[in-house]
Amino acid sequence: MPNPWTGIGNPYTKQEVRDRLQATLDQNRAIIGAGAGTGISAKFIEKGGADFLIIYNSGRFRMSGHGSTAGLMAYGDANAVAMEIGEFEVLPVVEEIPVICGVHGSDPRRRMWHFLGKVKDMGFSGVNNFPTHSIIDGHFRQVLEETGMSFQKEVEMIRLANRMDLFTIVYVGKPEEAKQMADAGADAVIAHVGTTVGGSIGVVGATCTMDDAIERTQAIIDAVKSANPDTFFLAHGGPINTPEDVRIILDNTDAHGFVGASSLERMGVEQSLIDLTKQFKSLTLK
Repeated sequence: MPNPWTGIGNPYTKQEVRDRLQATLDQNRAIIGAGAGTGISAKFIEKGGADFLIIYNSGRFRMSGHGSTAGLMAYGDANAVAMEIGEFEVLPVVEEIPVICGVHGSDPRRRMWHFLGKVKDMGFSGVNNFPTHSIIDGHFRQVLEETGMSFQKEVEMIRLANRMDLFTIVYVGKPEEAKQMADAGADAVIAHVGTTVGGSIGVVGATCTMDDAIERTQAIIDAVKSANPDTFFLAHGGPINTPEDVRIILDNTDAHGFVGASSLERMGVEQSLIDLTKQFKSLTLK
């Protein structure tokens, strides 16, 4: 059945989002997705030509001057925050760009089928698994896995979202996680190689090298290709920060594009505000 909203913006069906992204690739252009934590970010990222927006709870922390990793901590209800940003800040101001909701799939308090129904009714065109346990490792990750708050819950959320005709775009940190998501029918896989470098709150020592990022990104892509070759492959995080960095990834992997949150939203604000304020402060009295 055709989408009754087609032509006037969100929401889009799963196939409509896929068709938009494929059209970008058919023009030999990279797919660019962006995180948006505020309405003004969303409005002007859309004007810049991004292919889609993702609303994360981390966007609120990021645009409040805190590290994006705050979105993984118990500083609020991640699902409620993402829905609030979407309902009151982003969806009312964008014109036609698809908007994806970051869903904390392992939240044990949610009946996920019911919550995803709310996400769809709000006008989101798809879902992303954020906050995600795929970027947690070590002892704490093991505890999460053994106490019912596992990455598998995120996989189940994506499988359910696919059945509900929502576009699904997922973060993964390892090839085996990527294959799980591909088997669940994920439309797009984002190789997450770590917290983004640079700016006032980017990491320095807690990231990988560009060579590592290339290797890890391609390993994730290779794992997905065997399960679902029609997947869109995207890169994110770590040393992949600037357009020049993304160029390196595109030249050295089979990635179709890039998803930037800090790289677009936060970096776009930090230096421009510094520079503009300095210009004002350089004014002298007659």
